[in-house]
Amino acid sequence: MALKQTNPFKATLGATPPLLVGRSDAIDDFGFALDEGPGAHERISLIIGPRGIGKTVLLNAFEDEALERGWLTLSETATAGFVERLRSDIIQRLSQDRKQLQGLNVSILGVGGGLNWDTQAIAESTYSLRNALKDLLAYKRELDRRALQAPGGVLITLDEMHHQHSQELIEFGATVQHLVREGEDISVVMAGIPSSIRPLLSGKLSGSGDANPVTFLRRANRIELGRVSDSDVREALEEPLRNTATPWEEDALDIAVEACHGYPFMIQLVGQCSFRENARATNTSAAISTDAAQRGVATAQRKLGQLVHEPALSDLSNVDRTFLVHMAQDDGPSKMSDLKARFNQTDSYVGNYRRRLLDAEMIMTTGHGEVDFALPYLRDYLREHAASLIAEGF
Repeated sequence: MALKQTNPFKATLGATPPLLVGRSDAIDDFGFALDEGPGAHERISLIIGPRGIGKTVLLNAFEDEALERGWLTLSETATAGFVERLRSDIIQRLSQDRKQLQGLNVSILGVGGGLNWDTQAIAESTYSLRNALKDLLAYKRELDRRALQAPGGVLITLDEMHHQHSQELIEFGATVQHLVREGEDISVVMAGIPSSIRPLLSGKLSGSGDANPVTFLRRANRIELGRVSDSDVREALEEPLRNTATPWEEDALDIAVEACHGYPFMIQLVGQCSFRENARATNTSAAISTDAAQRGVATAQRKLGQLVHEPALSDLSNVDRTFLVHMAQDDGPSKMSDLKARFNQTDSYVGNYRRRLLDAEMIMTTGHGEVDFALPYLRDYLREHAASLIAEGF
């Protein structure tokens, strides 16, 4: 009996898809920056976009670019304690490779001409992240020298950046700035959703008149991710199944492309669900039919609600969600005058929540005095869950 073809689509947030589309310019620019040496702007980058738009996937692609050039990579999530986790990771790496460090003039706790691997001493706070990164960079230079290869550096990726951890980010940013000024081969790429990033980019600290000390973020290369073109969607859906026993019927592919609305995560959901529905119906490797595509799209919409809409709405206030529920009454873009009437509030009140939702990239402007949903199928999700969203405060 012939083996069934494996489903190539990866409908998991953050998983690298079989074909990454629509991000080639950003990846190329990052690769150029690594090649151009210390001081290249894109070496310090900030990726911003809503859930499911491909931030983590782009982080993965940047890591691949660094690894191809022989760089070391450190990957972390910017939750509480990430600075200490990075420091500990570096200590562990250096400790594991200490045999290769013989004769390398790096200093731990100020002990030059060799390494002191006393566990308790290394754990002391006097051995900072800056110390650890300096030693890791020195270690990398020595390995490259001994291997007679072009010198590489260290890339740090930080996912899920959030203003609630601004104190750690201040410490981390100061460390990075010192290393950049010293001409070290260091690169840092960070990612987060708009509502978590915007306060970090403001000139003042939230709730005070003090200057915002997280300056390194405002100077970073900013990559604001949006939807990809329908042609890119078609390529991402078609290419993984091209020349296989389970290609798309042309009409089925048209249905799938239209359903994705240029949203990267939806590409993987629609592809995966359509492939499964086709296998369920035929139990063979026949081409994906229009019926399978339609059922796959319906399943993908439900999964999108669970995986993207629900967590996105949980970040909002009750009034934010009420604003969106009022928008969901319309079949297309909503007029601000209609939303004001539904709220029975002043222009300034409704305008304030409009700005909040624009900043969170939950809505977008579509014309003078009009707004629409930024996330695909959010209108359908809100209509289905409107009562609980308002009555129970989510």
